[in-house]
Amino acid sequence: MEIIMSKVSLFANIAILIPVCAGLIKNARWVHVAYGDRSPARDILLSIYFSIAAVSAFLLLIGNIGMIAALLLVQVVYKILSAFTVGTLRNPVVVSNLLIAILHMFTVATSFSFGPGLSV
Repeated sequence: MEIIMSKVSLFANIAILIPVCAGLIKNARWVHVAYGDRSPARDILLSIYFSIAAVSAFLLLIGNIGMIAALLLVQVVYKILSAFTVGTLRNPVVVSNLLIAILHMFTVATSFSFGPGLSV
């Protein structure tokens, strides 16, 4: 199960982030609704999203379970925190962040051992 769910989470990252990055680059209309006008902060977010997609693709190739766990755990934390920092559940980015966090939490809970020695 660990291999399957980690691949599902990594593929989800790539499948979601490629169109999101494309929309941010093209300054698509839906991007204004979800992310606001183009700004340095939005461009920094683009670099973070691109990095997550690229690292996800890399991890699909090398399959390092420890690195996959680290990436997914960081994503779970920031995605859940986005609900608090944005302050609403009405923003589509917050909603999608929480849904993706659920997927990644399930992957982490079912795929990695965090017992004595915290081995992954």
